[in-house]
Amino acid sequence: MKFVDEATIIVEAGKGGHGCLSFRREKYVPKGGPDGGDGGDGGSVYLEADGSLNTLIDYRYQRKHKAHNGEPGAGRNRTGTKGEDLVLPVPVGTTVVDMDTHEVLGDLTREGQRLKVAQGGFHGLGNTRFKSSVNRAPRQTTNGSEGEARNLRLELKVLADVGLLGLPNAGKSTFIRSVSAAKPKVANYPFTTLVPNLGVVSVQAHQSFVIADIPGLIEGAAEGAGLGVRFLKHLVRTRLLLHLVDVAPYDGSSPADSVKTIAHELEKFSETLAERPRWLVLNKVDMVAEDEREAHCQAIVDELGWDGPVFWISALTGEGTKPLVQAVMRWIEEQAEVEAENPEAAEAEAARRQRMDEEARAKLAADRQARRAARQDDDDDFDDDDDDGVEVVYAPY
Repeated sequence: MKFVDEATIIVEAGKGGHGCLSFRREKYVPKGGPDGGDGGDGGSVYLEADGSLNTLIDYRYQRKHKAHNGEPGAGRNRTGTKGEDLVLPVPVGTTVVDMDTHEVLGDLTREGQRLKVAQGGFHGLGNTRFKSSVNRAPRQTTNGSEGEARNLRLELKVLADVGLLGLPNAGKSTFIRSVSAAKPKVANYPFTTLVPNLGVVSVQAHQSFVIADIPGLIEGAAEGAGLGVRFLKHLVRTRLLLHLVDVAPYDGSSPADSVKTIAHELEKFSETLAERPRWLVLNKVDMVAEDEREAHCQAIVDELGWDGPVFWISALTGEGTKPLVQAVMRWIEEQAEVEAENPEAAEAEAARRQRMDEEARAKLAADRQARRAARQDDDDDFDDDDDDGVEVVYAPY
C-alpha cells in the first residue's frame, strides 16, 4: 500500500431538520390546537484514531465527506430523526489542522480517540413550541441551522520513542532489521528507504520501545534536495535521536563531515528538533581492522568535538547493538519517571513538541510555496516561438 502522510479534505456536517407547522385535526375533537414537532439535529463529523491504519491514502482520492441531515418534524408532535454522525478513521498519530484559520484542532495519539471536527446543525422548532395562553394557534416555526463545514489538512506523524538520522547508506535500515522484526528494504545503493519504517525493539520481557527509520538526508535537504525534508516531521514525536554514520564510506568521504551535514540540515528544518538529545552511533566498524577500530572511531569523535554518548556498532553482524538498545531503554524509562514525578517537566516536554510541530509545519508550508513559485516561473518562461520566429502551435491530445 502506498504511504501517504498528508491529505486535504472537506468535511460538512448535516443540516438540522425544519420544524413542522401542523394542527391537530381529529373528528369530534374541536379546537385541537398545534401539534407540529421539532426537526432532528444534523449529524456531526468525527475523526477517530484507528490502530489498523498506517496511511492516509483513502483521503487522497476521496476528499469530500458529508454527514446526514436531520429529518424535518411532523404532525402529532413527532420529532424528526437525528442525522447519523459520520466517523472517519485515521491512523494513530494524525494531526488535524483547519486550513482556513491554521488552527490545530487536535492530535489523535491514542487508539480509539475521537475528535469532533464539524458540528451538526441544530434542529428547527415546530409550532407547538410557540403555544401560549395568548397565542393558542401559533403559525411560527423555525428552520434547522446549517451544519458546520471545514477545510482540513491531515498530517500523519509516526509515533516512535527513537528516531534514526543519517546519510543514505549509513546503515539505518540494516540497524532496524537487526534490532527488531521490521524488514525494510536494504540494498547497496542510496535511497532504498523511501517511506518511514517502524520497528518494535524488545529488550526483555515487558520492556520495549518503538524506533523509526526515515529516508536518508543529503546536503541541501532543507532546500528540497534528495527527498527533501518531507519526512523529517516524523521525528518531532520522538524522544531520542540516534545519528548513524558510516565509519568507512566507500567514496572515501569524511565521517565527521557527514555528521556535520546532517546536523546542519536538522537545524535548518527545526531548531527545537536539533536540540533534541542525540547520540552518535558509529556504524560498520566491521569494515575496519579490529586493531585499528578504537583509534579510527576516536579520531572521528575528536574531530567532531563530540561530548555526548557514543556507540560503536556493526548493524550487519549485530556487534554492539545489544548494549546500545539497553542504554536506550534505560534512558527512556528514566525520562518517563522524571515526567511522572514532575508535572512541570511533562509540561515542558509538551511545549517542546508543540514548538517542533509549529516549526515543521512552517518549514513544509514554505517548501510547498517555493515549489509552486518555481513551477509558475517555469510556465512564465515558456515560449511558444522558436529562435527562427516560426510560431509553434501545439495540437490538443
